[in-house]
Amino acid sequence: MKYKTRFTFPLLVIGTLSAAVYGQSPIPTYQQIAKIAIPGGLGSFDIAWVDPGSQRFYLADRSATAGTGRIDVIDTQKNTFLYSIGGFVGVVPGAGKSGPNGVVAIPQLNQLYVGDGDSTVKVVDLTAQKVIATISTGGTARADELAYDPLDHIVMIGNPNDNPPFLTFISADTQKVLGRYTYSSGQSVANGGGLEQPVWNPLTKRFALSVPASNSSIGEIDIINPITMLVEQSFPTAACSPTGLAITPNQRLITACGMILDARNGTIYATITGASSDEIWYNPGDDRVYFGSNGAVVDVESRQLVAYFAGAAGHTIAVDPNNNHIFAPVTGAGVLVYAAQ
Repeated sequence: MKYKTRFTFPLLVIGTLSAAVYGQSPIPTYQQIAKIAIPGGLGSFDIAWVDPGSQRFYLADRSATAGTGRIDVIDTQKNTFLYSIGGFVGVVPGAGKSGPNGVVAIPQLNQLYVGDGDSTVKVVDLTAQKVIATISTGGTARADELAYDPLDHIVMIGNPNDNPPFLTFISADTQKVLGRYTYSSGQSVANGGGLEQPVWNPLTKRFALSVPASNSSIGEIDIINPITMLVEQSFPTAACSPTGLAITPNQRLITACGMILDARNGTIYATITGASSDEIWYNPGDDRVYFGSNGAVVDVESRQLVAYFAGAAGHTIAVDPNNNHIFAPVTGAGVLVYAAQ
């Protein structure tokens, strides 16, 4: 993820558009239903993840100082803080050195895979509540965002701050590095590019990866084979420089700048005006995509912006499909929980 200044916006609840635009469904409005305090306070943070099976929310919390990075764990049914798991580098001076960063849950193993600022992936055992393995990606800066291929048991993670940036493929069975794919030096963060959010497509059995525009290329979505570890297709995103990425069951890729593409061939269907963010989350519970930075809510079926929820001052977000509760971390406040009314 790119580092961004965190701002606090007024807590307003805004409903938008008319019932005619949103089809026959009622126009949603969102209200804050809880504020979950994080012990020690919430300072710098990165990616959030919800595991719907266990109803747990996981947040990559860098805390405030070196050596104090942690994963915060929240019960999404009761909206309560449970515990934190330490063992991460925390806030470290220098671009691309802090962590934890990306996080993904592997429920079958009861584990988390987490990118850290020292170019490692930490494996967390959720029963033991501790880091049980450290896997080096071989870079000089942070291992960032990642996705999991449950078919081949492969984790793919990006090192966006290295020059050139690269992807690392890791076996979740052996916790060993399988290989690497390296981008050109022109795609480095220093040149305005980098590597952002990957997602797994169960239909095509491929990863899709957001690649922002750099000085040498326009933005694109790369389609990556987890076995050959090669980019097989690239879908240009033109004026959109994608960061966050989500995929829906009907094979739509949605970018954090509001562009909707066909996940199989890159056809651009729409760009949603007013929907922008760093990170986004697709919620199968209501078939909507939530934008972490500006609180936009997009209905996937109609391809329309249908509402905003308030207080989306953080850049990351996750939603529990069991109850459709939205979990939005906010610096200095904790994790705010919203629900449609």
